[in-house]
Amino acid sequence: MNAPRTRVQRRPVHGVLLLDKPLGFSSNQALQKAKWLLRAEKAGHTGTLDPLATGVLPLCFGAATKFSQLHLDADKTYEAIARLGVKTATGDAEGEVIAERPVQVSPEDLARVEALFTGPIRQVPPMHSALKKDGKALYEYAREGIEVERAPRDVVIYKLALTQLDDTRIRIVASVSKGTYIRTLGEDIGEALGCGAHLTFLRRTATGGFGQAQCVTIEALEAMTEDERLARLLPAEALVEGHSRVTLAAEDAARFLSGLRRRGGWADAEAVAVFGTDPQAFLGTAHVSAGELIPGRLLNPIEIQQILLNAPQTEATP
Repeated sequence: MNAPRTRVQRRPVHGVLLLDKPLGFSSNQALQKAKWLLRAEKAGHTGTLDPLATGVLPLCFGAATKFSQLHLDADKTYEAIARLGVKTATGDAEGEVIAERPVQVSPEDLARVEALFTGPIRQVPPMHSALKKDGKALYEYAREGIEVERAPRDVVIYKLALTQLDDTRIRIVASVSKGTYIRTLGEDIGEALGCGAHLTFLRRTATGGFGQAQCVTIEALEAMTEDERLARLLPAEALVEGHSRVTLAAEDAARFLSGLRRRGGWADAEAVAVFGTDPQAFLGTAHVSAGELIPGRLLNPIEIQQILLNAPQTEATP
């Protein structure tokens, strides 16, 4: 007989875990594994990475999930390797080979294509993607052998570096705006080089202000104690780094948390992180218009209490 499964006792966990997503895991599989290890009640990720991609995947727990959209919209940096001369149905090494062409690429060709794809460009999203049409993901149509029309999207390639590794492989390093598909970029670069291409390696090295050096692997998490895992969490306000900052006294903070606008001498700002003084805590986001602080996404008093209760205690200075 199989031994009964031990039920995990969930608990409120708040913060951001910077995970180095492993090869072969979907973003949701990686999220569920980390959620189980932390015994967290609520969790979400900040943007899908393909199973064949590795790298920076911020995972949000508890109150931090309210601000995960900010990193869905963040700029990202990727490193990829493209195999020239071979085009696949999926744009990566998992797909069936659908075309092969000879490869003749010079450093001058790479420089020309690098310039061609730097700046604002238009991309047609790939069929093998999670985008939906009529309530159905594109990859579901693709699995059925159905190709549907996709509208081109405007994206920005802020930086692009192409390096020839050997006769048939190039390295692609790209810093891009939200919504950019690196598989599609690799395929389009291959077409511009006249030979076609598909990706054999893809790694996200940065998203927003988070980089791969800050990340922890699932294997490392598994080897940690529960306290060590919790210590890897960044506070929810890490997701609003770069926002303007407003600090409210206790009475104004309480009214703000109840959804009321506050008036002060603040300059207009679209993205504001709001903090309180008593207690000293992150309250949520807002924007300022005509001197009014207008609430956006807010923590609730229970979340704030739980965060303060679990915050590391610092020794008082004598």
